[in-house]
Amino acid sequence: MSKIAEGLLYSESHEWVKVDGNVAIIGVSDFAQGEMGDITYVEMPDVDDEVSAGDDFGALESVKTSSELVAPVSGKVVARNDELEDRPELINEDAYEAWIIKVEMSDKAELDALLNAASYAEIAK
Repeated sequence: MSKIAEGLLYSESHEWVKVDGNVAIIGVSDFAQGEMGDITYVEMPDVDDEVSAGDDFGALESVKTSSELVAPVSGKVVARNDELEDRPELINEDAYEAWIIKVEMSDKAELDALLNAASYAEIAK
């Protein structure tokens, strides 16, 4: 069974969000990385790019498949995890440590549409 970290919010498309003030730290769930297999490439937006909740902001590629990354919140990208460019396997090693982007949220109310760990566990079976 996949690990589901408490204290995070989750989207139905398997991204997680850790809220730090007005910044959303975004990654993919342990369930998602497990389904994909060995991740070989992470496509990320640039710093200062705008992302919109529900829209694609990048992609993951693995030996088995590729998957779009869907923004769980809207706002401006204030950081990206450039370490993933050379070491995308960090997501496989610990999906909750290997964040992908940080977004300065333009509408914190969008967080209300996300799932808590217990609700996400029902989806990630």
